[in-house]
Amino acid sequence: MKQMREKFSSVKLEYWVLLIVFAALVVIDRQASAEPGSSESRPNVLLIMTDDQGYGDLQFHGNKKIDTPVLDRLAKESTRFERFMVCPLCSMTRATLLSGRYNLRTGCASVTRGLETVRAEEVLIPEVLKTAGYSTGCFGKWHIGEHYPSHPNGQGFDEFFGMPQGHWDDYFDSMLEHNGEMVPTKGYITDVLTDAAMTFINKHRDRPFFCYVPYNAPHTPMQIADRYFDKYKGRGLADKTAAIYGMVQNIDENVGRLLNQLDELEIAEKTVVIFLSDNGAEGPEGSRYNAGMRGMKGSVHEGGVRVPMFVRWPGKIEANRSQTRLTAHIDLLPTIAELCGVTNLKTKPLDGRSLVPLLLEHNTNWPKDRMIFSRSPNWRTLVGANGNPAEESVNLRFPGSVRTERWRAVNLGQGWQLFDMGVDPGQTKDVAESHSEVVARLSSAYEIWFTDVTRVSITRPVIDIGHPTWSQVKLTVPEAYFTGKIGWYNKFGFAHDWLTGWSDTKDKIWWETNVVTAGRYRVTLKYACAEDAIGTKLRISAAGCSLDGVIQKAHAPNPVQRSTRIIKKRFVQAFATQELGEIDLKQGNTRIAIEAIHNPGSEVCEVHSLILTASEK
Repeated sequence: MKQMREKFSSVKLEYWVLLIVFAALVVIDRQASAEPGSSESRPNVLLIMTDDQGYGDLQFHGNKKIDTPVLDRLAKESTRFERFMVCPLCSMTRATLLSGRYNLRTGCASVTRGLETVRAEEVLIPEVLKTAGYSTGCFGKWHIGEHYPSHPNGQGFDEFFGMPQGHWDDYFDSMLEHNGEMVPTKGYITDVLTDAAMTFINKHRDRPFFCYVPYNAPHTPMQIADRYFDKYKGRGLADKTAAIYGMVQNIDENVGRLLNQLDELEIAEKTVVIFLSDNGAEGPEGSRYNAGMRGMKGSVHEGGVRVPMFVRWPGKIEANRSQTRLTAHIDLLPTIAELCGVTNLKTKPLDGRSLVPLLLEHNTNWPKDRMIFSRSPNWRTLVGANGNPAEESVNLRFPGSVRTERWRAVNLGQGWQLFDMGVDPGQTKDVAESHSEVVARLSSAYEIWFTDVTRVSITRPVIDIGHPTWSQVKLTVPEAYFTGKIGWYNKFGFAHDWLTGWSDTKDKIWWETNVVTAGRYRVTLKYACAEDAIGTKLRISAAGCSLDGVIQKAHAPNPVQRSTRIIKKRFVQAFATQELGEIDLKQGNTRIAIEAIHNPGSEVCEVHSLILTASEK
C-alpha cells in the first residue's frame, strides 16, 4: 500500500512538473508570437516632428549639400512612406496629426489670433494612450491652443515643456514653459528640448510611454551656432539656407541622442519611432533643394504638403522598405492606437485609417481611389482690421487641392488645374482640359469635403478663465480685439507681438472670455510707456464690474531687431509688469476690456498682455 502511495505521489509530481513546463512554454510562445499592439508587446512611442523641414532637407532624399547621417540611417532602419501628405502650414498639421481628423473639423483654421486652437472636446493621441496606461510627455512646439483646456496639459499630456504658441524669438537661453510655469533654460533650444525628452524617457523606461517631440527648428528665426552656420556658408550657400541646414544638422544630432538613449536603456526593440515634418520647406520657390517638387510651405502643390515620414520598430516593422501608397497625417492616430493595442476608440469620427496593414503586410487591399484633401488657410484674410473676424467676406474654400494615387487637382482661387503625378511629378503641365471628367470628379469631391469639415463654423474661440487646476491666464494681444489707430508693432500680430499707437482715450482693447469659476481675480498689466504716461488711469471692466489702476512707472526701452542670420524686420521688446488691482468676475461669457479714462501724455501705453490670477480664498 505504501509503495502504491509513493508511486502515485511520484506520478502526481511528474504531472505537475509537466503541467508547469507546458504552461511556461505556452507563455513563451505567446510572447514570441504576440502581435504588435497586444498586451504582451505594447510598445513605447517616440514621435518626432520638425518644423518647416522640407522633403528635400535630407541627404537621403538626394540633397548633397546637407549632412543628416542619423536621419539617413533612421530612414534605412524604417519603413518609409514616400507619398505622405500633411497640411501647408504648421498648426493645421499638428491639429490633424494629433486628432486623426482634418484640422477644420477641430476648430483649427489658421496660425494665429486664436484660430490655431483645437477645441477642447477633441480627443487627441495622448488622451487615447492614457486609457491604456501610458505616461505622456510633450517637449517642443504645441501651437494648437495656448490656454487651458486646449493647452497640452488639458489635452492628455502629463508633462509639457516647450512653447504653447507658434513663434518663438530666442533659440539660445530661452524662457520656456513647464506645465504652466515659465522657466529659464541654458543652451540651444533644440538641445534643451532633447534633454527634457530624454529625462522623461529615462523616468518612464519601465512602463509604456508616449513621448512627443515637436521641435520648432528649422523654423525662423534663423538662429544657430557659428560652427553650423560657417560650415554651410563654406559650401557656397546663401545665409538663410546655411542657417536652415545648420539647424537641421543640429536636429539630426539630437535625434541621434534620443535613439542612442533607447539603445542604452535597452528599450529600442519595444519602442516605435516615428519621424516626420509638419509642412514643406519655407521660402520662395527654388530657394533650396526640394526634390524637384512644385511649391513650398503654404502651398497646396506637392512641395508644400509632401514630407518625409519614417516608422521604425526593430523586429516588428521591416527595415529599409519604401511604401508608395498614398498616406497622410490623418492616419497617425489610428495607426499608433492599433500598434499600442488600444481598441474601441472614444474619439470623434476619424478621417484617417490605420497604416498597420501597410507596415506589416506587403499585399494589402489599400484603397486605390483614396483622396487626400489640402487647404491653405490664407490666414491674413481670416481676420480683418483690428482683430475682428472677416469670415463672411472671404472665400475660405481656396487655395485647395485633392491628391489621389495618380492625380493632383489644384485650385488657387482662379479655377481648377490638374496634374498627372505619375508622369509629371514636378507639375509642369496642366492637363485639366484633356481630362475634364477627372476635374469634375475631384472638384466635386473637394466641395463635398469642404462642406462636411466646416459644418461647425470656424470662429475665434473665447478664452477660458478660472479652471480649478489652472489658476492663471495670460490674455495676449494677438487674441485681442481693439479700435481706432491701435495696431500691432510687427504688423501681423504673431506670438509675442504687442499693440502700439494707443493715443485716443475713446479707444479700447478687449478679449472675449468664458469665466469657468466665478470669483476674485488679480489683474496685472504687461506694458511699456514713456515718462509722460506716468499717472495714466486705466479701467478694466467685465460684465458690470470694474477696477481702476494707475500706471506708476515709465518703461520705454527701444525695440530691438530680433537676432537672426538674415535681414527680416521683426522686433522684440522687454516689458514691465504692474499689478492694477483685483476684480470680481461672474461665471459665463464675459468681455474683458481695458480703456484709458485719463491720459496725461501723448500716448497711453504699449500693451503686451493682461494677466488674470485667481485670488487665494
